[in-house]
Amino acid sequence: MEAKKTMSSSSGSGPKSPEDLRRDQERRDLQLSRVRIVNDLQAATHPNHRKSLEAALEHLDQKIAKLE
Repeated sequence: MEAKKTMSSSSGSGPKSPEDLRRDQERRDLQLSRVRIVNDLQAATHPNHRKSLEAALEHLDQKIAKLE
């Protein structure tokens, strides 16, 4: 019961607009992709593959920053 109060009171100024919901979903998707790339980067050994993953990571970081 207390958890419900905490969640509802921290939600801000009421229901989110469809645009806010879309942006939140896009941010979550980008963050999941970022986690996957970071994990792949930790396991990558070939320099060209690492370079490609680093570029993808930088691109995702830029997109996430634009959404915040």
